[in-house]
Amino acid sequence: MLKSGSIIIVCLHVFFQCYSQSDSSKIADLLLLQKIQNEMQKPTSSPQPRVAASANPNLSVIGDFRGLYRNFGHHNFDAVLHETEFSFQSVVDPYARADFFYSVKEDHATGEFSSEVEEGYLTTLSLPAHLQLRAGRFKQTLGRINPVHPHALSFVDMPDAYVNFFGEEGLKGDGASLSWLLPNHVFFQELTVEATNVAGESPSFERSKTNNFIYLAHFKNFWDLSANATLELGISGISGENRMKKITNIGAVVLTYKWKPVRYNTYKSVTFQNELYYSRAMLDSSTVNAIGFYSLLNVQIAKRTFVAGRFDYSNRPNSAQFLQQSGSLALGWLATEFQKIEIEGKYTTMNEALPENNNEKSFVQVYLRWIFVIGSHGAHVY
Repeated sequence: MLKSGSIIIVCLHVFFQCYSQSDSSKIADLLLLQKIQNEMQKPTSSPQPRVAASANPNLSVIGDFRGLYRNFGHHNFDAVLHETEFSFQSVVDPYARADFFYSVKEDHATGEFSSEVEEGYLTTLSLPAHLQLRAGRFKQTLGRINPVHPHALSFVDMPDAYVNFFGEEGLKGDGASLSWLLPNHVFFQELTVEATNVAGESPSFERSKTNNFIYLAHFKNFWDLSANATLELGISGISGENRMKKITNIGAVVLTYKWKPVRYNTYKSVTFQNELYYSRAMLDSSTVNAIGFYSLLNVQIAKRTFVAGRFDYSNRPNSAQFLQQSGSLALGWLATEFQKIEIEGKYTTMNEALPENNNEKSFVQVYLRWIFVIGSHGAHVY
């Protein structure tokens, strides 16, 4: 029995024999027939197996080296490898992606290193109805700076209000986050709800031994004011257990204006960013209402040079009488997208004296930060 390939060749040969008009056309037809026959006799290569996307994660290491001067205490100068961050990021399959961030940090006082999984979470990619689910350990959706890793910020130290209310590490926890992109065709709106356990030390919350979790809701609104400017308004509400085994509720508002001209976007930009926190903490025998905020202006003055000024104002979540205010100015230079150097000066006043500062109520700090990256590191939130 003839194979299908042989049948096709025979049919083509008969066709050319029947309809050829001249010797020259016969020769051309025979040459064409021979070419087809040779092509059909070539062995077909077997398809290569597909490699799963998760087999090749994006890997990176980020170094955060810092120098510090302070005009109080007996140890005025410091130089530390503040943090080394290892990131592993990849699509798991068509339905989810995974992000892991492992950090090693040096204690400024002792010089000893500690390590932790800073974040490790799974994010869905194909839920219906514009929903997205995240589960694991993650930095919670609070304002503009909490979801961002410190090395990506335009200032070296964290704002006083942020530190006094949520700690140096900010608000992060183990749990789940569900976000919904609202079907608004006029401007961008996103609603996020989260339930977590506190993963680190926090002045406002602690990891509950009972069934009290940290509950957070964040409502983000984003407008394109023009081709060059955007405006973001975010409102957050947080509720959870504090160190007194009572409940603390915090409301937060963030307002951010960005200007980045289309024509000169590489050389010019302005960001005006503001966050306000209002805390209502129920303690043993009283309720404390406290506030804190910061206001930041970050101006790009050249292709790789930025100047940032910030004002901080803060109570403490357990003391409305405590008051801390500060002003800071930072200069940043981006050598490339993998390296930047920043220097910042900060002047702080408080209504409580520092014992290590000869009971003075004001002090000066100067920071130097050198960030360097190797490997592939994903973009941060706009």
